[in-house]
Amino acid sequence: MGMEIQNGAIAAGIKGRVSIVLMVLGLMSCGATDAPTPSVTASQTPAIAADSWSTGEIDSLRQWVRCAPRDALPSPDAGALEAAVASGDQAAIDEAATALALKLARLHLFGTADTAQRAGWRIKDTDTSIDLPSRLRAAISKDDVDGFFNGMRPSHPDYAALRSAYAEETDPERRKTIARNMERWRWMPHSLGSSYVLVNTASFEASLWRNGARQKTWPVIVGKRSTPSPVFSATITGVVLNPWWHIPASIIREKRGNFPARLGYVKTANGYSQKPGPNNALGEMKLVMPNPFSVYMHDTPSKSLFSRDVRAFSHGCIRVGDALNFATTLLDGAKSREEVDQIVETRRTTTVDLPTPLPVYITYFTATRLGDGSFVIEPDIYNRDKRVPATASATDTECSA
Repeated sequence: MGMEIQNGAIAAGIKGRVSIVLMVLGLMSCGATDAPTPSVTASQTPAIAADSWSTGEIDSLRQWVRCAPRDALPSPDAGALEAAVASGDQAAIDEAATALALKLARLHLFGTADTAQRAGWRIKDTDTSIDLPSRLRAAISKDDVDGFFNGMRPSHPDYAALRSAYAEETDPERRKTIARNMERWRWMPHSLGSSYVLVNTASFEASLWRNGARQKTWPVIVGKRSTPSPVFSATITGVVLNPWWHIPASIIREKRGNFPARLGYVKTANGYSQKPGPNNALGEMKLVMPNPFSVYMHDTPSKSLFSRDVRAFSHGCIRVGDALNFATTLLDGAKSREEVDQIVETRRTTTVDLPTPLPVYITYFTATRLGDGSFVIEPDIYNRDKRVPATASATDTECSA
């Protein structure tokens, strides 16, 4: 009996130490930061204890490694795994397979770009909070390696469209452009929310998504090449009808203080503002979406510019076509279109809160699927593509992953 108790204590102690090791390693893979680059990169893959890998699971892992180029990713080196398999040492096999699987998972989840290559992309990737080691252990215990890796790919339908286009494209330069935009999707949060607004400044389009599907699309005008619209995310909390325009200092300097009263401009203690009305630069509405760039989505009196194919005319803000329809759609029953029109007619500044705040993502995808379902490669108006890494290698025709 004493020996059984002693053996049980030793086993419990070993199990406790393993649990502590796994907990520490799990923490290493978590811990979201403000930086866009994940806290544990693909090249810093820790070895962790895990359930034993079966022969079938090893074969699945090999398949996913071989098929990484289908997602415009490099295939990680599987030499250590093959050496361990040749040795027949199960512990070595488990360690090598786990390390390789985590490395490949991080490539799918976070991409290959370093901090410099992500420069200017200010949408926080919340995927750094995912506990990859725990997910992998759970997958191995259920013999579901395929499900584990499928869950690492970007889940958005637009990524699936890019992946399909990449597989079919034969032109090397177009393949590189598609690959770069697949990489950008890996910088996005895995889940954007049940409902959100997605603006693609490269395609001059804003879309409202609800329950995983694109509900409606509007044309937009974006920043000029000299004043490009930034990439960032914010939260829309309301709509301002008949807004005042408080003119940024940069525009005051550009106009050299030339703001005539006949157009509704008034001098204020902090510079100049423009009254609500038909000449107001913000048009008849703007969204409440606080952000550090002072970039907003709003209406415009210059409606004719929406007929242009390339619509880069603003100082960085996003001007929306059919803006009152856009606002009413976002209000989702809080105000009808008739009620919105009645408020606009009063010329009084009125803020209407959204029933539920909506995330908004201001993005830049030069290869994308448009609202009509067509796939396009757009001009790189801001010259941002060249700094994004592109793996455009041949793909194994027998890949099924």
